Amino acid sequence: MNLTATLESLLFVAGDEGITLDQLDELLTEGRTTIMRALQQFESDLKADHHRGLTLFQFGDHYKLVTKKAYAEIIKHYYEIPLTTNLSQASLETLAIIAYKQPITRVEIDEIRGVQSSGALQRLSLRRLIEEKGRKNAPGRPILYVTSPFFLDYFGLKQLNELPPLTQEKATTTELETADTADLFKAFEAQLKDKEEK
Repeated sequence: MNLTATLESLLFVAGDEGITLDQLDELLTEGRTTIMRALQQFESDLKADHHRGLTLFQFGDHYKLVTKKAYAEIIKHYYEIPLTTNLSQASLETLAIIAYKQPITRVEIDEIRGVQSSGALQRLSLRRLIEEKGRKNAPGRPILYVTSPFFLDYFGLKQLNELPPLTQEKATTTELETADTADLFKAFEAQLKDKEEK
């Protein structure tokens, strides 16, 4: 396998939380020094390539793919498009899971949905519907996500307990933990439709 392509794949899947050199060293057989050189070369290549909209960003011991500053204005404009007509089902599902199970990590969301949620989390964050709320006391210290004050305002809620109940059988906190994605999305979709009709 091509090392650069492998790194790009892992960085893409890692999403906004990024991936550490230790994790890459554990996953790959090339050795730490070779991986570091490959990351540096990949960063240089991305910066120099005017046909690419992404660059490599290092924060602490993490690396992640981010969009280049030159495209900030068009990306901002994309996220200013009216909310109700442009949230994908993936974003709505992710938002529903966060709304009913917060605080929650990306990995936990991925496990519930069965697919990777980094893109949806980034879109929801840029639209100010969710925010980071510290880190979980677990290996890797993953980011915890919660809904934002803007989320409450947008959906006309004073507090989270005004969200539509899932079902009578799943009313307690313990039972909410086992609620499936279909129930979460159905209840949340009803709230969204109600908002659109007002």
